[in-house]
This record gives sequence, C-alpha cells and structure tokens, in this order.
Amino acid sequence: MVPIYTVEKPGFINMIKVLDPRYVLPSRKFFSEVALPQLYNSTRQRVAKELEEVSFYSATTDLWSSRTMQPYMSLTVHFINNDWTLRSVCLQTAYFPEDHTGEIIAQGLKDALNSLNLAEDRLICMTTDSGSNMIKALKDNAWPNFQCFGHRLHNAIENGVKDPRIDRAIGLITESPTRWGSRQRMIERFLEQEKALVRVLGSDKKSRHLVPTWQDLDVLESINKAVKPLQEFTDALSGESYVSVSYIKPVLHLFKTSLLQPEEEDAELTKTIKGKIMRYLDDKYSDPVKDELLDMSLLVDPRFRTTYIDRDKVEPVKKRAVAEMMSLPAPANNSTPQQPGTAVQKHSVGPGNHKPG
Repeated sequence: MVPIYTVEKPGFINMIKVLDPRYVLPSRKFFSEVALPQLYNSTRQRVAKELEEVSFYSATTDLWSSRTMQPYMSLTVHFINNDWTLRSVCLQTAYFPEDHTGEIIAQGLKDALNSLNLAEDRLICMTTDSGSNMIKALKDNAWPNFQCFGHRLHNAIENGVKDPRIDRAIGLITESPTRWGSRQRMIERFLEQEKALVRVLGSDKKSRHLVPTWQDLDVLESINKAVKPLQEFTDALSGESYVSVSYIKPVLHLFKTSLLQPEEEDAELTKTIKGKIMRYLDDKYSDPVKDELLDMSLLVDPRFRTTYIDRDKVEPVKKRAVAEMMSLPAPANNSTPQQPGTAVQKHSVGPGNHKPG
C-alpha cells in the first residue's frame, strides 16, 4: 500500500502516462472523499450482512504500534459460515491513543462488537497475548479468554534462556524483540557463518574484542539445540486459516515426551533450558478452565478425539459436549446443511504418531 498523495507525485504521474497516455488519473481529493469512503461503506455492509447469519464466533485482538509509534487496536472475528467455510474478518484496526488500561481496552472491545451488532453471549472465546491489561479487559467484560500459544511459547523460550552464562554470547548477535524467533534464527545464522565472522572481526583492532570465544560458541550451540525444534510451532499454532486450538495439547505432549526431553549427549546448559521452558508451559496450561476448553476442542476434532484427554476426564467432557449440543436452538428450517470437506491442514502432530501419557 502507498499513501493517497502518491497520485500527485511527478514520477507516478509520468509512469501512468507511459502506461496509457489516455488515462485520466483521479485526484487525491477523489480518492480521499469519494473512492475510499465508498469502498469502506460497501465493505462494511457486506461484512455486516455476513455476520447477521453467524450463530457463534470467536475473536482475536491485539494492541500494536506503527512505524511512527502510533498506537492501534485490531479486532478480528472467526466463524464458520453456512457453507462450512472457516472465515476470518477484521472488524477494525482503530487508532487507540488512550491509556492502555484494562478498563479502557474493555470498553473499546465492547464498542467494536456493538458497532456490528455482534452479541456478546455468542462469543465463544477471545484470544489475546499474555499482557496483564488484556487479561484484565476480558475479565472486566466477563468474556472467555485464551492466550495465544505462539506468544506463550515465545515467553517460555525467553524465560528458558535467562542465564548468566548466556548474556555475553547473546550480546554477539542482534535481534528484534517483538519478532518471535528472531533470536534463534540469528544464532543459527551466526553458527553457520562462524568462520567468516571470526576472520572479519579479527582483522580489525576495533572489533577483535567481539571475536567469540570457544565458551561463547558452546553456549550458542546449547541454545540452538534446545530452541530450534520449537520455532516452527510458533507460526503453525498462530494461523487463522485453519483450526489450531486442538493442536495445543498434542504439541505440549510432543514437547514433554520428545523435543524438550533431556538427552544423554545434551550439554548441561541445553538440559537447563529445556527444563525451564517445559516448566513454564506446564504452569501456564495448568488452569482447569483452560484445560477444559482444550479438552473440548480435542473431542470435536476428528484427528484427535479423546487421544490426549486424561482418562478420568473423558466422560465428563463427553457429557458437557452432549449438553451443549442439546441446548442449541433448533434450525429455522429442515434443510440439511452442507457438510464440511475432507481436506485438513497437515501438521507434524497427529494421534497416529504419539500416544497419551
């Protein structure tokens, strides 16, 4: 995307003339006062009409800053339409200059849902990051809340590498703190280009102090071995074009029994990092309410069903599922809805590969 004033730039005007000398380029005023408002209104009407037919929905929201550090709040709703298609619609990306307190965020989210007549009692769950202000906002609104797995995994890794032995070695690389996995990718790249980097840094007196020691390299190797296998799950479980909540328990099981299981050849630092990450995740997913939500998502997912549900919880979860289905209102007509297709998103986790503990 480019700003509207692009249509007034001489270079852009000349480019259009070269492409088609006959074309009359609309003015900046036309785009700002006619074209964009029309596009907004028509899109809003189409979205509102689609949402009228939604029985239940979930949502995701986040606060973020633009490159010029202007604050915004985005809200996206997710639902399955009458054609059994999983849909995601961004309701707003609104300028949000107020203090980011839980109370103000709670009211902003209420206003966003009300603007498109989305009833709060049809909200199944809202996914957020782990920020205390976001958690308080949903608590104030009495809305079901679930924290993003990608964000939690990122925090678990950050917690796992908090170690005095790591500080100097990490100082040799640069990273983007808000971009998940950037540190691990930089570490992997550093190790890959180690010989070239040592030669370049050692050739200049001003940079020789940055040449990594063998201890630094051992630390980076230990971090990379512990963290690298986890990175692909950050994006895989943060998707919106497929259902991802039912993957959480299988992935946690995979972490506990395989990827974060200490191995004999692991360095002590690698074992320490693995243990800290797993303990952090175990603690964050120990809430009985969240656990019940995850069990329900497993039960209705034909790929997993009861595979990763504790045996003593299977029957209560089944009874709750039946009770919820029985409480649903009868359809307005007797027509049979179209059934969903058989195509599913393939991942590295499945009931055929791992058995519950």
